[in-house]
Amino acid sequence: MLPNAGFRRYIAVAGKRNVGKSSVMNAILGQEISIVSEIAGTTTDPVFKSMELAPLGPVTLVDTPGLDDVGRLGKLRVEKAKKALYRADVALLVVDDRPGEYERAITRLLEEMEIPFLVLVNKADLLGSKAQELKRIYETEFGVEALVVSALQRAGFEELGKTLSEIVPADEEVPYLSDLVDGGDLVVMVVPIDLGAPKGRLIMPQVHAIREALDREALALVVKERELRYALENVEMKPKLVITDSQGVMKVASDVPEDVYLTTFSILESRYRGDLHYFVESVRVIEELRDGDRVIIMEGCSHRPLTEDIGRVKLPRWLVNHTGASLDIRVVAGKDFPDLETLEGAKLIIHCGGCVLNRTSMMRRVRMAKRLAIPMTNYGVAISYLHGVLERVVRVFFKGVDAIEERAGLSW
Repeated sequence: MLPNAGFRRYIAVAGKRNVGKSSVMNAILGQEISIVSEIAGTTTDPVFKSMELAPLGPVTLVDTPGLDDVGRLGKLRVEKAKKALYRADVALLVVDDRPGEYERAITRLLEEMEIPFLVLVNKADLLGSKAQELKRIYETEFGVEALVVSALQRAGFEELGKTLSEIVPADEEVPYLSDLVDGGDLVVMVVPIDLGAPKGRLIMPQVHAIREALDREALALVVKERELRYALENVEMKPKLVITDSQGVMKVASDVPEDVYLTTFSILESRYRGDLHYFVESVRVIEELRDGDRVIIMEGCSHRPLTEDIGRVKLPRWLVNHTGASLDIRVVAGKDFPDLETLEGAKLIIHCGGCVLNRTSMMRRVRMAKRLAIPMTNYGVAISYLHGVLERVVRVFFKGVDAIEERAGLSW
């Protein structure tokens, strides 16, 4: 069984019509997945296919329509191809001739979207010695590596996985908690037992925090929110850090002394799996929301909504109360990134902590939001901001309030 789709890298196969994109994809897969024809424009919609590509691991190949398609339908296909690129971690530019306006346009598009790519000079069986000449031309002009292949003969693909693994962006490994506490430190974790808590166990972020605290030889004290003040008054040791559920952050902030670091599980998740700096920068967009503006509440999993569901009930209520605006709030859930049509025109994305996603999957969502120029924050950051305690709960991650103000453009 292949790993969770969140671990996959998305590889977009791009190029003009009839350069052999579908044949290249079939050659890589070793299967006849994409329809192949001598008729230009055979591929009308992106085709997705997952596989293992050593040494890169699990990947999803995306066969896109030709970016030089013409006519009204052709333009629609081009737009679909461009939208498929938003998902890509890396791209293959398939060519069979010298660089022209379309190859240069595709290259500019990939560079603007910060998608690394390599060139596949296809049809080596027909090009003969010209294939090596094209390889040199593309490597010189575009400054990327080019491989000479023959999709028809399924030759030249032996080094593809290795070459891709050298250019695909590697997500930085970020600690969850281990850099915030040392051996012997006291970490107090406020864990509510409410309708959302699974019976007989804790949720993943809480378990993760406890485990990392123990791995650091720190002392982990777990309490419910009603017992926090009693615990702080009766434990002689001053906590190094208090971690709470986002929904209880206001009460917990009032109970925790100002000289004790405080954060939330969701904010730990946002740093570990996503881009905390970007989330803090983006949250100020809340002040710019007006009547009719679309806000996307995005969740990484699908679950049965609760009566007081955080994403469907509480966050929308807090947003409307704070902004006083009649907002177009849409909730999308699941491990697959939503259709671009859902996101187009959105003023803000507020994402859950992403505890069921890995960092690769979450950062793909972050990069896609950036490519679409849609500010994106997360539950923990947004809730803390709406309750007026954001500076307090992110202080442990920044060097002083000035650094936070400079980063977010906010004044506390």
